[in-house]
Amino acid sequence: MKLVVAIVRDSDAMDVSDALVENDFRMTRIASTGGFLRRGNVTLLIGVDEEQLEVLFATIQAACRTPDNPDEHKATVFVLPAEDFVQLG
Repeated sequence: MKLVVAIVRDSDAMDVSDALVENDFRMTRIASTGGFLRRGNVTLLIGVDEEQLEVLFATIQAACRTPDNPDEHKATVFVLPAEDFVQLG
């Protein structure tokens, strides 16, 4: 199991979230700010099996618009090992 931390531009957040839900990925969405110009971002926390990582990456990449500035990226993604997760009810 992996914990994926995906940081996308605020303008892409709804499209990315919708695409993830359509592909049966669950996520937690956190508003965030970062970068040189302090632009709005959204940080998505996604728990995923390792076998699903490539599908997840492709889903995020396809849902993001091409940046206007060639120095910008569509998304920044961190993949962290996760031993397990528990949902408390």
